[in-house]
Amino acid sequence: MKELRGISVSPGIVVGKAFLYVDERPQIPHYPIATLQIDWEVARFKRARDRAVSEVESLKSQTVDNMGSDGKRFLDVHLLMLADPEFGAQVEGKIRQEPTNAEWAMYEVVGAMVEQLETSEDQYLRERAIDIHDVARRILNHLLEREKVSLADLSEEVVLVTHNLLPSDTLLMNKHMVRAIAMDGGAKTSHTAILARSFEIPAVLGLSDITRNVRSGEEIIVDGNAGTVIVDPDARTRDRYLRLSREWRKRWAHLLALNKLPAETRDGKLIRLKANIEVPEETEAALAHGADGIGLYRSEFLFLKPGDFPSEQAQYEAYSRVIDAMKGAPVTIRTLDLGGDKILPDLPLHGEKNPILGWRAVRFCLSEVDLFKVQLRALLRSSTHGDLRIMFPMISGVEELDRVLGVLEQAKEELRRKGIGFNEEMPVGIMIEIPSAALTADILARRVDFFSIGTNDLIQYTIAVDRGNERIAYLYEPFHPGVLRLIKIIIEHAHAASIPVSMCGEMAGDPLATVILLGLGLDTFSMSATRIPEVKEIIRAVTMSEAVAMVDSIMEMNSYADVDRHVQEWMNGRFNLSPRA
Repeated sequence: MKELRGISVSPGIVVGKAFLYVDERPQIPHYPIATLQIDWEVARFKRARDRAVSEVESLKSQTVDNMGSDGKRFLDVHLLMLADPEFGAQVEGKIRQEPTNAEWAMYEVVGAMVEQLETSEDQYLRERAIDIHDVARRILNHLLEREKVSLADLSEEVVLVTHNLLPSDTLLMNKHMVRAIAMDGGAKTSHTAILARSFEIPAVLGLSDITRNVRSGEEIIVDGNAGTVIVDPDARTRDRYLRLSREWRKRWAHLLALNKLPAETRDGKLIRLKANIEVPEETEAALAHGADGIGLYRSEFLFLKPGDFPSEQAQYEAYSRVIDAMKGAPVTIRTLDLGGDKILPDLPLHGEKNPILGWRAVRFCLSEVDLFKVQLRALLRSSTHGDLRIMFPMISGVEELDRVLGVLEQAKEELRRKGIGFNEEMPVGIMIEIPSAALTADILARRVDFFSIGTNDLIQYTIAVDRGNERIAYLYEPFHPGVLRLIKIIIEHAHAASIPVSMCGEMAGDPLATVILLGLGLDTFSMSATRIPEVKEIIRAVTMSEAVAMVDSIMEMNSYADVDRHVQEWMNGRFNLSPRA
């Protein structure tokens, strides 16, 4: 029996039979071509690309009813890549300049594109390289007249074990037969993670070497709640997880039944639970899990695609789509948060000695004002579609805030001059994620309509711990007394200025933190949509007096270990909690 730890990306517990899926990469032929053959070789590449386009369009039409909007979006992205004139021009240029065969020319062009993305410090961009691999493989299969292995032919229920899944693999697979996914690569924002959540398939990614530790047909357990995979379990372990699986399905059905009920404490305090999203299509999951709105739409997703920045019209359409989909519920969109760990290959953001403390978020936007105003105009225009709020990330103090608000006013004036309508009363807020902002929250609160606490950065800046550094990951502790005291300060100053406070960091979706945040006075929790039902259950089961008493007791404690131990004992004595991710 072997137990492996990975990243929990889609909840659920499955005991099943492993299916090892390894899509072998073909050998890429490389040979020179005569001058007379160049036009023919270019035409051969274009025919293969056209066939790949037809293949994607056929896949889109054949599976339109069951792939979901995430799947359709991925196929649309692939169609855009296939139609990209720059990509075609680079391959054709390589064929003509060397001159060489189409397979090798495309291999070199794609290799350069992928290397640029995979060497990025931004995990999201590294994961997007898989799209290019997928598109290139389609064209290559047609150039080589190679029949592709398909997961659509699965005829029995399996646990899919693989090194990596291309988006098309996930879309094509027989979803009725794939009960769970265990994968060497991937992370919470990878395509496989997004699609697994969309299809509600339990999944554990980032296992490193699961493909070396399992054989097809071998029994395997995937615990998508805890991020654990067990290969060849003994009888006792197998029986325990079968029981846990039954309990999980029963519990999840109970949690989903709470969707239509308010997140209201037993003594009548109403709390808003909202969803964090990265792409417009995630609004479906937000509504399905009972979200009261969108508390954080990470707008940089639109900018993290290869190619030019999205136009004002393209941004306006994307933002409007989210607002329309939420049917009147409030939508909070964060302005562009690039830099730090979100690097664009086409921007001069590389090479900073300390990018996390460097040219990022509003600092980047204030130095690229024209780009910033394009986004602000698009946001303002989309405010006519419903209840839109915008917020600025990484505000360090009042000087930075005043500059940002000045650019916003310029964008408003430009629209007024053109006679373009927008909501003049649109609420404007800021993220509090830097200790200097937390400690001057009383000053900042007088200039904005709301706060949203970004605990992911607030914790790492407060404790001086890089949350991506495995060596010191143990120090990244939400219940550190310093973090809790800063959160208390932020909320108290906001309420003194009569503005509401939301939290959109991972801490908001941690069930163990729910009662603490209630007791601290948090007004709105914003989290991954699948976390909402469990947090709602906790809120509906406690009183505000219990939550305040909890906070009073932990604020007297000296260490995060003491706080953590006390909270776990208190919560586990009252709730059947899912493990912390």
